[in-house]
Amino acid sequence: MTFVLHVDQNKYLPADGTQVHAVLTVESTSEVTVETSRPAQAAEVIIVDTSGSMSGSKIRDARAAAAAAVQALPDGARFAVISGDDQARLIYPRGKQLALASHATRSEAVKEIGRLLASGGTEIGKWLRLAGDLLDGHPEAVRHAILMTDGQNNESATVFQKALTACQGRFTCDSMGIGTDWVPSELAKISDALLGTHTFVRDQSTLADYFRTLTRTAMSKTVAELILRVWVPKDAKILYLKQVSPTLLDLTGKRAEVNELTGDYPTGSWGAEEREFHLCIEMPVRNLGQEVRAGWVKLMLPETQEVFAAGNVLATWTDDLAQSTRINRKVAHYTGQAELHTLIQEGLRAREGGDEDTATARLGKAMKLAETSGREDTARLLNKIVEVDESGTARLRRNVDKADAIELDTGSVRTSRLKRGEPGDGAGGAPAGR
Repeated sequence: MTFVLHVDQNKYLPADGTQVHAVLTVESTSEVTVETSRPAQAAEVIIVDTSGSMSGSKIRDARAAAAAAVQALPDGARFAVISGDDQARLIYPRGKQLALASHATRSEAVKEIGRLLASGGTEIGKWLRLAGDLLDGHPEAVRHAILMTDGQNNESATVFQKALTACQGRFTCDSMGIGTDWVPSELAKISDALLGTHTFVRDQSTLADYFRTLTRTAMSKTVAELILRVWVPKDAKILYLKQVSPTLLDLTGKRAEVNELTGDYPTGSWGAEEREFHLCIEMPVRNLGQEVRAGWVKLMLPETQEVFAAGNVLATWTDDLAQSTRINRKVAHYTGQAELHTLIQEGLRAREGGDEDTATARLGKAMKLAETSGREDTARLLNKIVEVDESGTARLRRNVDKADAIELDTGSVRTSRLKRGEPGDGAGGAPAGR
């Protein structure tokens, strides 16, 4: 893999400005082999909800999906299949170690998957803990789990959070919900803790396609873990660092201290892809015309401390309004995307809690923002929940399909990329030492 980090920002601050914003674009390609970061072994755990609510067509589709994921595994990958209800059971392989994928082991796993039955409750934390224990045996691998559920977690919030905390940093997890009895915020917690995605599979019959796609994506990762190491001056502090594309993910609270000025932020495993991050730094005012390095960002392999790419975040104070009020397009774009997500989440939570005034205000504003920012997909989903007339007055719709609300909830974390064309106002970045 080879990596490039590009910094987009307007470095000019007004005379009294204290916040520096930058969008960090990290692009990786597989055109060049980096000898010190050989492609990692793949380790996959497939977690299937087999609680009582999964009876009937759900368990049949879940069996087909898990089988599709297993069949998508390449020879040499390590894998296991977990059946989850109020317990976590390793149904393949037997024992406590991952199997090595081959024609024979894939066939054996598919047979065991075909025997899955639905019964019991739902305790997702136990499923994740077992996955972590299995994956711990392969620290050199790209460790990934797929989790599917159709119901609400029966664990207490405290027990569930302890499980997520225990699993954090050990593997990544993509999760999905089917039906309308699960809680999106529970899967969002998994995504946040385990640097993955969560989604709603509205059409149950397409579940196998989702499993197959997620498995192939996980198998395409070639670097197990990279961190963003961010340095700021002694009198500055990082207000937040968030992944803003392709999905929203707040990394601020995941900081690991390196020293007083420097912190590491996990980004998970990488293949050939592009991600973008929004960094906000607060620092005291300097003299007019003075340019300083507000931040120094490095993309690094944590085990070897090898730097793959680096970039500077700059700040210059000016009394020239033309310079200080110029808005960087990427920063503005992703600030708007984050605001749209927040409005939708606050609106849906208020609607669930019976606060119609707040729900109407938030979702109505979200509708206008989605329309003006070109998010036609989100506007279409919002229109199923709230209607806005020609005068701009918003009203909540009655008898909303629960599936429509879930689809809006889970879809709000996905962002749209800024359209290419008009140049940004950014400072550049480049591979480090490449």
